[in-house]
Amino acid sequence: MIEVRDVTKRFGNTVALDQVSFEVARGKILGFLGPNGAGKSTAMKIITTFLAPDGGQVKVDGIDVLEQPLAVRRRIGYLPENVPLYHDMNVDEYLTFVGQARGLDGAKLRERLAWCVEACGLRTEYKKRIQELSKGYRQRTGLAQALIHDPDILILDEPTSGLDPLQIIGIRKLIASLAGQKTVIFSTHILQEVSPVTERVVIINEGRIVADGRIQELTQQAMGDNRVFVTLRRPAAEVEQALRDLPSVSRLRYLGEVDGKGSRFELRAPFQQDLAGAVAELAGRRGWPLAELHESHYSLEDTFIELTRAATPRQEVA
Repeated sequence: MIEVRDVTKRFGNTVALDQVSFEVARGKILGFLGPNGAGKSTAMKIITTFLAPDGGQVKVDGIDVLEQPLAVRRRIGYLPENVPLYHDMNVDEYLTFVGQARGLDGAKLRERLAWCVEACGLRTEYKKRIQELSKGYRQRTGLAQALIHDPDILILDEPTSGLDPLQIIGIRKLIASLAGQKTVIFSTHILQEVSPVTERVVIINEGRIVADGRIQELTQQAMGDNRVFVTLRRPAAEVEQALRDLPSVSRLRYLGEVDGKGSRFELRAPFQQDLAGAVAELAGRRGWPLAELHESHYSLEDTFIELTRAATPRQEVA
């Protein structure tokens, strides 16, 4: 549905995008992650035909964005980072205007207006002037304009920016509900926004793609091994070597005594190994009382930091 191939974009001497490639299949949701200034908005502006790439190719539903930009725009609903609003209009006037500009009228326009107002939580603000809205409601109005024509493809740049926690949950649910119906790319630098909505992420940093895949796969790729914490009610000298000798253990670190009642360790092993099970079996065989045994799952933040830490600095061109 969306194909990005070797796209490069320069602004003066700065390479904003450097040979960026990824694709999104029809009906799938992609989280586009990266720190501020990583190139997310630039990539989305190229996909939506607001910017032209300096190299590479982008196709939307098989259509080249440079050859047929109007045909691409008809298929896309776009919420840019800076929401495109006319502040002197009321919300209902603005959404009606956008709907008419998108070719809607009559019953179809009324139907889509009603759906967008309900889906985006605008009922109480529908007759207000946009300049009177809070930042959160302006963001919701911008999201409504992206959805008004019921597009097959949604490009959402920081869609939850400025929303309160309850509003964020509502937008997450809305995006998740579109899975299978629409192709969605949503960008964010707030990592906890991603996992409730999609398993697939592309991570960009300094204009380059540093990771592309399911969150669990990227975690294993980035972190290298699993980690287990164990506290045994025995002296460290008695248990340390036995833990170290477990076939699956790649690293072991003594964390100290716990309340004078036991010894705490951090163990590492490949993700494919049942490290917790091996420790439990050892403790049972030796008769060592367990006070703690659990895997400590890596967060998306851990994965993100590890994947972006060694990224090549953004290039300057002569």
